Amino acid sequence: MAIKGEWIRYGNKKGYFAYPEHANIPLPAIIVIQEAWGVNGHIEDLTRRFASAGYAAIAPDLFSIDGERPAALTPERIDAAVNFFRSIPLQARGNPSMRETELMKLPKEDADSIQETLAKIFSGAAGMQEHLSTLRETVSFLQSEKPETRRQKVACVGFCMGGGLSALLACEEPELSGAAIFYGTTPPAEKISSIKCPVIGFYGENDPRINEGIPVFSSEIAKTGKPFDHYIYDDALHSFFNDDNPSYNVKAVRDSFMRLIAFFHKTLSV
Repeated sequence: MAIKGEWIRYGNKKGYFAYPEHANIPLPAIIVIQEAWGVNGHIEDLTRRFASAGYAAIAPDLFSIDGERPAALTPERIDAAVNFFRSIPLQARGNPSMRETELMKLPKEDADSIQETLAKIFSGAAGMQEHLSTLRETVSFLQSEKPETRRQKVACVGFCMGGGLSALLACEEPELSGAAIFYGTTPPAEKISSIKCPVIGFYGENDPRINEGIPVFSSEIAKTGKPFDHYIYDDALHSFFNDDNPSYNVKAVRDSFMRLIAFFHKTLSV
């Protein structure tokens, strides 16, 4: 199948957009929400995979400002941060003080550069709110302006940081038709009551920090009457879907991708 993939601008935002070139348009749309490492080759590849399943898909670049990334978030700087992150012990990755200890082992110039990049990436609630605003603008753009998707249903899927954003978008965007979460943090309990679409979640067994939020999410969303099907994969780690990552788990990916496509088929059917 011929997939057309390209970077596009919309307003002061940009994203990687893909769709099956010879399909009749408009098409239902999927927003692919990046991991903490940005819209990289892996996320572009995922966007094309959803296009090959018969959808239009877009991965908004949440790090761009007026179409450009800040110096600390260029692909080269993020690659350096990724390489550092994957080189340190697993328990240090989510622990700022332990990360600091590992950074001190590097030359000062390298450590300062990586620290600045990580600080930008892990910018807390303020950063997540900015990203959420971009995602809501993307929903509106797809439904109102983009010819390939105009007046069609829109769903989203997010991974890691993007998984948490996918859940938040379901809480705050009434036009969303479905949300898929891959190992994302649970939204605040008081926000979950606002969810108006079906949600599906995929988690790794060996990811306790993320998984501890599942019971609250499940019980709170049950009060809305919306389904929350979720799956926890044996022996899988955080980021098990990322085939560029040592934590990649092919068995979990096979099952979750099949279920994800079935979820989109159901929620995005016109």
